Amino acid sequence: MSDEAHSFTYRRPSVLDGDRLGLETAGGTALAGPVGNPRFFTGFLTDAAPAAGGLQAVARVARSRYPELTGRPAFRDPVVTCNGDRLRFESFSRCCGVYARLDVLSDGLDGEVHDRGTTNVDINEPLRRMLARVGGRDPLHLSVGPDDLTATTPDGSVVEKKVPLPRRWLRGFAEVQVITAGFEPRAELSAVEAARLLRSLPSRSSGALWAVPAGRSLRLTGSPTPGAVWVTSPDRLESLVLLLRFARALRVYGPPVRAGSHPVASAWELDLPGMRLVLALSPGRNRGFSGEGAVLDALASDDTETDAELIGALLSFEPRVEVDLLAERSGLPQPRVRDALTQLGTAGAGSATTSPRRPTSTANCPTTRRPRRR
Repeated sequence: MSDEAHSFTYRRPSVLDGDRLGLETAGGTALAGPVGNPRFFTGFLTDAAPAAGGLQAVARVARSRYPELTGRPAFRDPVVTCNGDRLRFESFSRCCGVYARLDVLSDGLDGEVHDRGTTNVDINEPLRRMLARVGGRDPLHLSVGPDDLTATTPDGSVVEKKVPLPRRWLRGFAEVQVITAGFEPRAELSAVEAARLLRSLPSRSSGALWAVPAGRSLRLTGSPTPGAVWVTSPDRLESLVLLLRFARALRVYGPPVRAGSHPVASAWELDLPGMRLVLALSPGRNRGFSGEGAVLDALASDDTETDAELIGALLSFEPRVEVDLLAERSGLPQPRVRDALTQLGTAGAGSATTSPRRPTSTANCPTTRRPRRR
C-alpha cells in the first residue's frame, strides 16, 4: 500500500455571512476538462471602440432611473455571460423600466471560449474612464470568470469583482424574455435614417407617442395603427444616440397593435460592427418589467411543467434555441414550447437564447437565463 499526497489550492476561504454560505472550490470542470481556476472567456474584442461604447451604455442604463430619484443612488451593474458563441452584457435601469443588452458576436471576438457561464460584476469609475479612452485602433482584452472580469487596454488593467444580483433583476429577466418573445420586426432603418429619427425624438413626452413605419423610416403620431411601436419617454433611448457613429442599422420590434391599443413594450436594436446593442422599453415611465406579470400568464397552463421537462431534455445546453426546431422535435405547438422555455428560465435551467420572429435568427431580443457555474 503506497501513500499519496494531494495538494489543493483555494483562492480564498469559504465564508458564512448571515444566512448565506459561500463555499470555495479548489478547481472546476470546463468544456475542455478539469482546470484549476475555470474561466469563461479570454481574448480580444476585435472592434474595440464600439465595444467599449456598448459596455459603457449597458453600465449607464444600470445607473439610470426614470423618473429620476433624489438622494444617494444605489448602483447596480451588468450581468456578463459567455454563451459559447458570444459574450453578453445585460442590465436594467434602477426602476427596471429599461433593459439593456450588448451581444458581442463571434465575429467580434478573437480569443478562446473555455466554458459557458454567468457572473455579475461592478463596473466602477476607473473602468468607465478607461473605456472612454479606447480609440478605434486600441486593443481591448477581456478575461471573464465566475468571480470577476478583467479588462486590459494600453492604459492598464482593471479587475471588477462579482457583486450581488438584485432579486428584482431576476424577475425582470424572466419578464423581458416572455414579453419580447411575441415581438415582430416593425422597421429597419439605415444608419442615416436612424440618426435622423433618434435625434428628432422629444427629450420627454407626456402624451401618447407612437412610431409608425413610413417609407424607409418611422414617423411619430398620437394614436396607434397596425404596425406602430409605442415610444413614450424617448429619453430612455439616449444610450443608442451615443453610439450612432458606429451604427450600421437600427431595427425596431414590437407586439401587434391596432387602433385603440393600450401602451406596450418595444425593443430597439442597434447593429454595430461584430455586435448588437438592444434596449427594451417598458410600456410606461413608471412601470418596471419586473412587475408586468407576463411570466405568471405563461406558467398558468397545467401542461407547462411536463412540457418543460421534455424541452429541457432536448436543449442539451446548446448556445442557441430555435423554437420552431424544438416544436418539430417535441411535437408541441410553438406557444407551448415558449411557455416551457419560460418555465426553464424562471427555474434557472435555461442554457440558451430564443429569438423573436424576424427574417434572420440572430437578434435574440428575449433571453433565457443560463445556469450559473461556480
